[in-house]
Amino acid sequence: MKRPLKLFTIILLFFLFSQCRQSTEERINISSPDGKITVAFILNNGVPYYQVSRSGKDIIKTSKLGFAFKDAAPLDRNLILVGDQESSFDETWTQPWGEVKDIRNNYNELRVRLKETTDNPRKMNLVFRVYDDGIGFRYELPEQEHLKSVQITDEETEFNLAGDHKAWWIKAYQWNRYEYLFQSSPVSEIDTVHTPFTMETKDGLFLSIHEAALTDYSSMTLARKNKTDLECDLVPWSDGTKVKRETPFVTPWRTIQIAETAGDLITSYLILNLNEPNKLGDVSWIKPAKYVGIWWGMHLGIYTWASGEKHGATTANAKRYIDFAAKHGIPGVLIEGWNVGWDGDWLKNSDLFNFTTPYDDFNMDTVSAYAAAKGVKIIGHHETSAGIANYERQVDDAFRYYLRYGINTIKTGYVGHGQNIIPVGDTTGAREWHHGQYMVRHYRKIVEKAAKYKIMLDVHEPIKDTGIRRTYPNMMTREGARGQEYNAWSKDGGNPPDYTTILPFTRLLAGPMDFTPGIFDLTFKKANRPNNRVNTTLAKQLALYVTIYSPLQMAADLIENYENQPAFQFIEDVPVDWQDTKVLHAKIGDYITVARKDRNSDDWYIGSITDEQGRTLETKLSFLDANRKYVAEIYADGADADWKTNPLSIDISKALVDNTTTLRIKLAPGGGQAIRIRPATKEEIISLPRY
Repeated sequence: MKRPLKLFTIILLFFLFSQCRQSTEERINISSPDGKITVAFILNNGVPYYQVSRSGKDIIKTSKLGFAFKDAAPLDRNLILVGDQESSFDETWTQPWGEVKDIRNNYNELRVRLKETTDNPRKMNLVFRVYDDGIGFRYELPEQEHLKSVQITDEETEFNLAGDHKAWWIKAYQWNRYEYLFQSSPVSEIDTVHTPFTMETKDGLFLSIHEAALTDYSSMTLARKNKTDLECDLVPWSDGTKVKRETPFVTPWRTIQIAETAGDLITSYLILNLNEPNKLGDVSWIKPAKYVGIWWGMHLGIYTWASGEKHGATTANAKRYIDFAAKHGIPGVLIEGWNVGWDGDWLKNSDLFNFTTPYDDFNMDTVSAYAAAKGVKIIGHHETSAGIANYERQVDDAFRYYLRYGINTIKTGYVGHGQNIIPVGDTTGAREWHHGQYMVRHYRKIVEKAAKYKIMLDVHEPIKDTGIRRTYPNMMTREGARGQEYNAWSKDGGNPPDYTTILPFTRLLAGPMDFTPGIFDLTFKKANRPNNRVNTTLAKQLALYVTIYSPLQMAADLIENYENQPAFQFIEDVPVDWQDTKVLHAKIGDYITVARKDRNSDDWYIGSITDEQGRTLETKLSFLDANRKYVAEIYADGADADWKTNPLSIDISKALVDNTTTLRIKLAPGGGQAIRIRPATKEEIISLPRY
């Protein structure tokens, strides 16, 4: 009888041990309004975790949460649950401008309150919001006796993926900031990467990890810990600290967009929904617009920013651009290089920029008066060359100077090494990253100050967008990726044909981009650039106005290249502010077709682009109003078009269409197609052929 008794004792002890283990784990689930996505908060032996599933399948496996601090114990263990609360929210809000007018903000929320079991217990809250298109979660560190100031050395947020997904990414911590071509590989082969970080699963789902409402915190990159486990890697201060804050504060939202199609990622507005509503009140002064500018000629070497014989921003040249804009109904003219500071090596001489002193050959009084008389708005320019102290000393005077001349839109620039920011007042020789907390604070300071002066911003070399345009609608658009200018001078030959078929699913998930489309002289006949050209067809340059969203869109070429060009009509017509957006075809890195409805008319616009492979896409127009005839004004690749051998070949035609029409969009290699669809007149219904 001894052996059975011994066996019974072992089984009993195992059972009791299992029950003891189970009793240390607490789990709370919260699901999306449609019930498909579920987030589980787990507290296991005092350690916080979370898990995400969709339709019963793991998206994020059990992943740790918490913080490590300098000179203090980590806040990631010895925790107990002191309370939890669930709630639901459903509203529809209206964007003052955007890719859609009305956005539904519908989520279920779980708020958990945690407290340490130590002698001097600290408190931390976690908030999860679950949408039909993904999740957002953040930490809250409330005001408390035992945690007044923190220096975060590590945010321990993990994203342990359920598979080795295909990913599109750019490396973090590089000298050229975000301006690199995207790489594609399995997650198991990535480096530390920037967000948005986009993936396609073997099950056909599409995921993108990013952040929302980045405020007084370091920006998040993602570090791979092993094959498919990722961890939040905050861009550090020069002393190694990641974040310096006083309680109370909240972190940015950590976001995971989950979509059944690649196109659904583009029409997910989760990032915007996780930001606070407009703080500016009346924003009637904020106006989306198209513009031309003295810019492309500098990149081609025809003009210079610096003074001298080739100086681009002269009074005479500015008037020429203003005349062109007035003639073609383009609202704005960007003038770069008008202010002193560009002479010499301006990349290193950031302290020489003066933002209220023009060069001798540029008269601001004359130019601004001339523009006003023509009904054209000047877009100002501030290149800081990452000289933050110099810019912050002058910025109030610089904004007031522009307002004196009726200029309320400014393009700013921060060209400089990724880790070469000299903090204001620093005497230690510290160099900060473009994307750490110091610069997050600076960029926000400029946005808020610009709002005070009712100035709109277009920021180049920016901090990545995290949806703050909802809160500060004067933050219109940004660069934050390789733009059109790389085609003019990059040693690798510029952006390849597939580049703009990747951008909408990666960088553009963060927000609008000032890509500067619209180059017509694709092979640079007027510039000595034998090793460079634009790697698209002419029709694709037109289609980019629809596929790449920005409320400020540039017609980027030299204005003389637009004269007597029938294709320029599309640039004159295409809006920059939209009622609705639909993605009709989407395969990341291969092709995309986008349809957008003008906010101020019944017109629709379609842009379709492909990579280096030619293809034909069947496109149904079922989104058009029933029982109504429309005219499709089609700007298509010519029959013999090819981005390498015949990029300028374009066919322009008109045909009648309705909501039963299926377009056969034929795209040349490296090509595109741009279409305006407008209501037909009675005469056109009689005279035009049906598609």
